Amino acid sequence: MSGLVGEQLREQAAAARGFMPARTVVLVGLMGAGKTKIGRRLAQRLNLPFFDSDQEIEEAAGETIEEIFRNRGETAFRDGERRVIARLLAQPTHVLATGGGAFMDPATRRLVGRRGVSVWLRADLDTLMARVSRRSNRPLLKERDPRAVMEELIERRYPIYAEADLAIDSSDGPPDATAARVVAALAGCPLAALPPETGE
Repeated sequence: MSGLVGEQLREQAAAARGFMPARTVVLVGLMGAGKTKIGRRLAQRLNLPFFDSDQEIEEAAGETIEEIFRNRGETAFRDGERRVIARLLAQPTHVLATGGGAFMDPATRRLVGRRGVSVWLRADLDTLMARVSRRSNRPLLKERDPRAVMEELIERRYPIYAEADLAIDSSDGPPDATAARVVAALAGCPLAALPPETGE
């Protein structure tokens, strides 16, 4: 299997060699999809800066995501998230990992469509559960049975994530392999070669 994976990676690398997106690559998907881990590798491959919107929100607020949810509520968090993502999308081309709920906001989706190219990192429930169980700082999983919450999030959010420009399966394979698939898909996506729209 490792030989086959290596061959696939070489073919994908050859297809994408020299590719550079003209607009920001925006990773969307549920918590546990690998947006930050794969995003960092993707940024390295493309020689672009990497930003994580959750981290940027925490720095701007001076609080963790968990504290913002607890102290100010989800609505306040989403307002801040929208502003931070708009600010990031106004910057030069980079790779941006967004929080799981960011793409659900219609205004954010429109802005991503104008200024970025969106990539849905898609994963099945079992894969997501295995990953989110490694961390205890997921506010949406604190109140009820995490698996039930994740099932509801999949049902509600996957139809919206499907509006992304590209969908890449984020399996339990090596993150580098997923990053390579993203680069290959971007190289074949006409939108990724178009400069971002300007103005409001």
